[in-house]
Amino acid sequence: MTTDEKFASIVAEATEWRRDFHAHPELSFQEYRTSAKVAELLESWGIEVTRNIAGTGLVGTLRAGKAAEGGNRGKAIGLRADMDALPMPEMTGLPYASKTPGVMHACGHDGHTAMLLGAAKYLAETRNFDGTVHFIFQPAEEKGGGGRVMVEEGLFTRFPCDFVYGIHNDSRLTTGHFAITYGTTNAAADTFAIRIHGKGGHAARPHHSIDPVMTAAHVAVALQSVVSRRIDPIESAVLSICMIHGGTATNVIPEEAVLEGTVRTMKAEVRDDMERLLTEVATATAMAHGARAVVEYERGYPSVVNSNEPVDRARRAAAALFGQERVIHDRPPTMGGEDFAYMANTVPGCFIRLGHVDPGTERFSNHHPRYDFNDASLEPGIRFWAGLVEQELVDEQK
Repeated sequence: MTTDEKFASIVAEATEWRRDFHAHPELSFQEYRTSAKVAELLESWGIEVTRNIAGTGLVGTLRAGKAAEGGNRGKAIGLRADMDALPMPEMTGLPYASKTPGVMHACGHDGHTAMLLGAAKYLAETRNFDGTVHFIFQPAEEKGGGGRVMVEEGLFTRFPCDFVYGIHNDSRLTTGHFAITYGTTNAAADTFAIRIHGKGGHAARPHHSIDPVMTAAHVAVALQSVVSRRIDPIESAVLSICMIHGGTATNVIPEEAVLEGTVRTMKAEVRDDMERLLTEVATATAMAHGARAVVEYERGYPSVVNSNEPVDRARRAAAALFGQERVIHDRPPTMGGEDFAYMANTVPGCFIRLGHVDPGTERFSNHHPRYDFNDASLEPGIRFWAGLVEQELVDEQK
């Protein structure tokens, strides 16, 4: 079997795995079926599997060359895929649509998992490298920071890596193209809840009450001036209020209203400013209306910052496989959050965007109820992972 025939066979299998994962999505830290299937496949190819890292996470370890002979591990790299789905209904109408009501693979983690499995199978069969590769299958990227938990549970102590790499599909990039950039690729992602405490009463006599719903509306409007008027226009920041709750009846002024949302920033100092300014504006605006605001601000995933050396190595691998014209060096960062940040903050890392859109066809973006991972992205993803390992893990004495 030629190399192309081998990849074609693996891609066909990966397509089946991907669609199976899509039909059986699981929420963060609940990826029991997914994790079990991943482990079963890895072990069937002779890959050593360590389960129960961050609950449902696991690592497959494959050694070749001198590392497989019981000597020093040599060079080692980590390749990471996420496994969890989102709590949302699916509207694709596909034959392999979610069989679990209210849960959907709407971000492509089914594809990420299948790609890494495909690369693991290829490398286990060929073993054309010298060193150690750790296939990291992490839970809870969408909620709960599974990457953080894996790191806290000693991921890189137990499985030392010189570099760690991650791939995410990009619904704004042409299929088979790779965006590999220096520096920040993803924003820090924080959440907040603002509880407006007023004084309840009859809706016909508002002057005897302090209306938290009306106050919440003023707070929502006032907060829109934080980014536009209090943050340097050169910097990047987003403040989105995504939920407002308050009241139970049309003739009752409630005691409390709640606003919830997210803040996204690129730089640590801007992150600090946003937390401070959000708190100041919310409390002062509520006070101006006779109410009281209590702000709960929770810092989530930090920014993903790529290190220069693994970026150079990833670019070299992608260019060798697909041509320099398909490697994009200047892709702007996204305000989306990513818990790969915890891994890249511990080991020099590179987070890569893989194109997802075929020219002339419509593709729904991530987190849309009609989103579906483009199976045409599986082959370039698998080839890239395999090529990166074969490029990086070589016997330097040969």
